[in-house]
Amino acid sequence: MSAGENLFEAPRPITFPPLFSGQDLGDGMHDPFAHACARAALGCDAGLIVHAIGADMLRAAIVFAPEEALESALAVLPACGVGFQNALGALAPPEVAVHLTWDGTIRVNGGRCGRLRVAADTDEATQVPGWLVVGLELRLLPATEDDPGHTPDETALYLEGCSDVAPARLLEAWARHVLVWVNRLETGERAALHEQWRGLVEEIGHDIEQRIAGRPARGRFVGVDEHFNMLLRAGDETRALALAALLENDIGKDSRR
Repeated sequence: MSAGENLFEAPRPITFPPLFSGQDLGDGMHDPFAHACARAALGCDAGLIVHAIGADMLRAAIVFAPEEALESALAVLPACGVGFQNALGALAPPEVAVHLTWDGTIRVNGGRCGRLRVAADTDEATQVPGWLVVGLELRLLPATEDDPGHTPDETALYLEGCSDVAPARLLEAWARHVLVWVNRLETGERAALHEQWRGLVEEIGHDIEQRIAGRPARGRFVGVDEHFNMLLRAGDETRALALAALLENDIGKDSRR
């Protein structure tokens, strides 16, 4: 529960910045990402935020209507990641550290706490998508009551000193910061997003194994190109892993049936 809210007052409604609208799916039992893809496929307006807040999970998804080719438009995925870090950073205690991975994992104090997902109505790099959806999933409480030491790489927001962070207020803050970064992208500030994002990705400069479509790619993560495609060096060869490989476009296809 955040400052300004208490047990004796009804929680105020979730409010989003201009150009955004909300659809509440209830207590977290539904999948906002799949629902947002379905709404996007039916032609809903850009800026729709579908959300579901449960006792243990915060889930949300934002519908975008890009005006540029997919390869460039996918920059909204790292923009949503940086926006989340900015949002939680403003609400959480200063000692809470938030980091990202290239494939959308969200880490809080080093533990895996959530993820970002992405889908669009095309996977053609040079085609302008009719719609693009970015989803957020954040664990608030542990999935089981087991000793957290049994899964040291996994955590939950309320285990990391964030019990006073109200998920509704975090969702609002995420939307505000995403809007800031999307606006900066639209005004040509892609370099600023690169700088912010790189500072949140601890794996850069390290040897990693990145799984793409279930297949491992190994090498040193040396950075990303202008479109946030991963640059992976193995020996004398550097290969680019396309950010578009993270698209979950089967979600969108299923939603149109």
